[in-house]
Amino acid sequence: MSVDDRPTPSAPDDDPWLWLEEVEGVRALDFVERQNRLTLEKFGGPAFARDRDTLAAIYDRPDNIPYVSRCDGLLYNLWKDANHPRGLWRRTTTAEFRKPNPSWEMLLDIDRLAAKEGEDWLLNGSSSLPGDAPQTMLSLSRGGSDAVTLREFDLNTKSFVAGGFTLPEAKGGAAWVDPDTLLLSSAIGEDMATTSGYARTVRLWRRGQPVGQARVVFETTSDRMSAYCDVDRTGEAPRILFVDRQDFFNFDVWLGTEQGASVKLDLPSDIWLQLHGDWIALKLRSAWTVGGVTHPADTVLGISLSAFLAGQRNFAVIFPPSPRRALQGLFWAKGRLVLSILDELRPVFEICTPSAAGWSSTRLPGLPAIGVVDVWRFDSHESESNGDLLANVQDPLTPPSLMLIEPDVASPTVLKQAPRTFNADGLIVTQHEAISIDGERIPYVQTGPAGVTGDAPVYMSAYGGFGLSVKPYYNSGLGKLWLERGGTIVQANLRGGGEFGTRWHDAGRLAGKRLSHDDFAAVAADLVRRGVTRAKRIAAQGGSNGGILITNMLTRYPERFGALFCTIPLIDMRRYTKLLAGASWIAEYGDPDKPEEWEWLQTYSAYHNAKRGQPYPPILIATTRRDDRVHPGHARKMAAKLHAMGYEAYFYEPAAGGHGYGKDNKERAGFEVLGFRFLKDKIGWRDGEA
Repeated sequence: MSVDDRPTPSAPDDDPWLWLEEVEGVRALDFVERQNRLTLEKFGGPAFARDRDTLAAIYDRPDNIPYVSRCDGLLYNLWKDANHPRGLWRRTTTAEFRKPNPSWEMLLDIDRLAAKEGEDWLLNGSSSLPGDAPQTMLSLSRGGSDAVTLREFDLNTKSFVAGGFTLPEAKGGAAWVDPDTLLLSSAIGEDMATTSGYARTVRLWRRGQPVGQARVVFETTSDRMSAYCDVDRTGEAPRILFVDRQDFFNFDVWLGTEQGASVKLDLPSDIWLQLHGDWIALKLRSAWTVGGVTHPADTVLGISLSAFLAGQRNFAVIFPPSPRRALQGLFWAKGRLVLSILDELRPVFEICTPSAAGWSSTRLPGLPAIGVVDVWRFDSHESESNGDLLANVQDPLTPPSLMLIEPDVASPTVLKQAPRTFNADGLIVTQHEAISIDGERIPYVQTGPAGVTGDAPVYMSAYGGFGLSVKPYYNSGLGKLWLERGGTIVQANLRGGGEFGTRWHDAGRLAGKRLSHDDFAAVAADLVRRGVTRAKRIAAQGGSNGGILITNMLTRYPERFGALFCTIPLIDMRRYTKLLAGASWIAEYGDPDKPEEWEWLQTYSAYHNAKRGQPYPPILIATTRRDDRVHPGHARKMAAKLHAMGYEAYFYEPAAGGHGYGKDNKERAGFEVLGFRFLKDKIGWRDGEA
């Protein structure tokens, strides 16, 4: 066994494992197949098959909620089960959907399509015109990848349009201007992609025209993240919003027509922006002085669009933030602005209505003040909205309820109730705070048996990146295979997330990313301090951005964990900007090609910091070959380096799944259960032990 510890912080580019970045390379695939075989031989026995089938059956239950979106009065759903693993695209009416067992009109059988065409198709999305126009663009993904093939589908004939709009595989999409015209934002074609792999241009594509002849009507430079557009039909006439996205958090917005952009909106680049009719609503990411007033970060402002374009800057304050009360999202529904807020992690929703006399605000009634509540517009097209909203309500021990919220109706109506998929008797949910290395309070939610034993088998997870908030959802897999069998689960709200607004995100961004990792380690230590468990009984999982987190627990805090499960991970912070979509994340992490930024990036590039002779806990690193967002090379190279240094490291890479755990419910269940079996084995927990 070699003890080669390259690459290192002092020689970051001396990388002996670069050949593993060749996704379909013969040598690389031989490595993958050998590692898959070893991992499945170790953890893929009868107990694995039993638990995988148990979990897949839960995911395939016929009484699961069929989530829908409404277009032209009809409700659309993509349904997956054991008989239709890739999915059935279907629709029904609102009246029919209210029934316990609705009847559905089938539009497209994805399994039949995949078999007929010999492709690994999944339906990634659809884009239609408002009203009863039958034209729809379907985005078909091979194996769950972000890159898609675009094909025109007719909703009346339930078939693809012969000679219709079709585009080969690429990242991007299209927006309808009219039944014979699309605005295409796609990376397909020479010089049409940014360095991040996304669309660099918006092209006007007319029916019957070769895509190579479609005229570029808007473009950005290749070093920006992307260019795209949206067709807004909420005003007196349709208008196009063209977006030049600089990076993950900054963009410039232009108004125009399908012929191109005409007016750039004089707004800060780091905002969330929503337009509706003659109104603008925006959420600031940094302080902004305008009209003689300085508004702090996370404030939501509103103004008449026509007044703004005429030069007025008398913005109304719609939402004033506070340190632990932060906006999570905003959207329009029939002239009313809906604000999603976390107030000390409790869900709050406000309805804000603009008028010439000012803005009025009221609390959305009938929703619980604890647990997890998500609210969104029922109608896919904002221009078709009658104000109806959908809400999903749940907590770690209560399965989701899908509710309809109608304007001027006091209480929501329950449309569908998800089944209970595990026995929650004797389990409780509690909230706690750990104190991180710099004194910051780090919230976490603990679910499990009441009381403490000092030896609980703990499954711990977090994310801590991109301003995304982590919420304690009902998790069928963890509930059935961890909680029901006597375990405890813990979910931490790390800095880098959005739970408390921009300051919380920025504290765990760039050089502060290490603090996010310190937060997670502090929660692990707090579980031991409170007598919940001991370090060797803590199993931790993190994916994507959370892959940096888990590998840093390996290299920086190995004594606080018994086993680690690292999924679809980002790990190599020296080369991440050169791999697939990596360049688009520089605003979150920093640029390794700038020496001053590599100074902090190298401190949390676990690929470089892993060294021999350390007390690292066992780790399973899992990715998917069809992940075209986070390159599978990150996972492959980290596993190879750890093997070379003699550590107990396992690797798993199924062929499909994209930036996820599988293309269907059985694959997803298998991916998750493999992780559970590994973690349980390495923390010394046999199922059923309390």
